[in-house]
Amino acid sequence: MERTFTLIKPRAVQQNLSAPILKEIYEAGFLIKTIKTIHLNKAQAEKFYSVHNEKSFFQSLIEFMTSGPVIAIVLEKDNAVENLRHLMGNTDPEKASEGTIRQKYGLNKQQNAIHGSDSKENAKNEIQFFFSEYEL
Repeated sequence: MERTFTLIKPRAVQQNLSAPILKEIYEAGFLIKTIKTIHLNKAQAEKFYSVHNEKSFFQSLIEFMTSGPVIAIVLEKDNAVENLRHLMGNTDPEKASEGTIRQKYGLNKQQNAIHGSDSKENAKNEIQFFFSEYEL
């Protein structure tokens, strides 16, 4: 079994889309290993999204990600990273395949309802960012 990380973003949490998103994840065969709600502060959001710090959208991303609570989740499944990426769809909801989470629940590229790790290494790093060993 492989682990991956996902984050339901503030707009989706605020609009009560968490349950339908979690249902889709569950129905796709993922095991939810641990889950928690957290309201990121600016420093946490900047650190988590530091890979984007030189990009023009960085400040608006940080403002969005600190605008309300998020739900951080560790998932487990065979080929979890790849399978979650497929389930989520393209980052841009307008380009996402029909029936994917981002196509159904995303507003735009930044407010696309859900974040998911893009590699096994990033999954490990993102899990460690949000969860300590005793929580897993």
